[in-house]
Amino acid sequence: MNVLVFDIETAPDIEGGGRLYGLEGLSDADTVRAMQARRRQETGGREFLRHHLHRVVAISVVFRHPRLDEGIKVWSLGEADSSEAELIQHFFDGLERYTPTLVSWNGSGFDLPVLNYRALINGVVAGRYWEEGGADREFRFNNYLNRFHKRHTDLMDVLSGYQGGAFAPLDEIAALTGLPGKMGMDGSQVLEAWLAGDIQEIRDYCETDVINTYGVYLHWLVNTGSLAPDELTGELDLLADYLRNSARPHLEAFHQAWRGSQGGGDDG
Repeated sequence: MNVLVFDIETAPDIEGGGRLYGLEGLSDADTVRAMQARRRQETGGREFLRHHLHRVVAISVVFRHPRLDEGIKVWSLGEADSSEAELIQHFFDGLERYTPTLVSWNGSGFDLPVLNYRALINGVVAGRYWEEGGADREFRFNNYLNRFHKRHTDLMDVLSGYQGGAFAPLDEIAALTGLPGKMGMDGSQVLEAWLAGDIQEIRDYCETDVINTYGVYLHWLVNTGSLAPDELTGELDLLADYLRNSARPHLEAFHQAWRGSQGGGDDG
């Protein structure tokens, strides 16, 4: 299995917003409030910023690959003090090296469009990602860009039958499959944590979100006939062992909330 499950966390692009809207001289918090107010005027009440004004502050992944010593790894790319450009380049370098199947929850609707814009703004090189068959014929029939190809599987998109009215929150689907769902914080708290400089808290939260996505993905593989039920048990056990032995408190807490609540059960 060569799978990279990913999730991003973002904060308003304060520098960009200040330059675009003439907000220089304001504090970071006041700039954000002004950007949100402008957005509310545009939308009639919704303050969620356009994709290109989301600065990427964390990218977390679950990587399942036979070359890994433990077979699986959960981490956030770069370091807590890495620049946005470094984080995004790390992400696309992984695609360049391994050509994994990408898996996300709402990646087509949010994560990838944000990465597209922010990679462009930051001068990131992402040749493999943009490949459509010019250099590799296989990518004519299965690439990262086509919504209906499987080289990137947006689980929310696929499970909803590509119907926006049927979209579901990851937290609820994860919980219904026996996973913990949200832990520690939620997306609405990321901005406050970012303004306070709590980037490690954001990275830890993003990692728990991406583990939930991976767990849902494994159940979906059974649903599609790509993974046998006994293989699902093995994959979930592999993940559980990794989390339990990680020596990282937030991953151990995830394991305890997941497997501890089941009394050691092994079926996610």
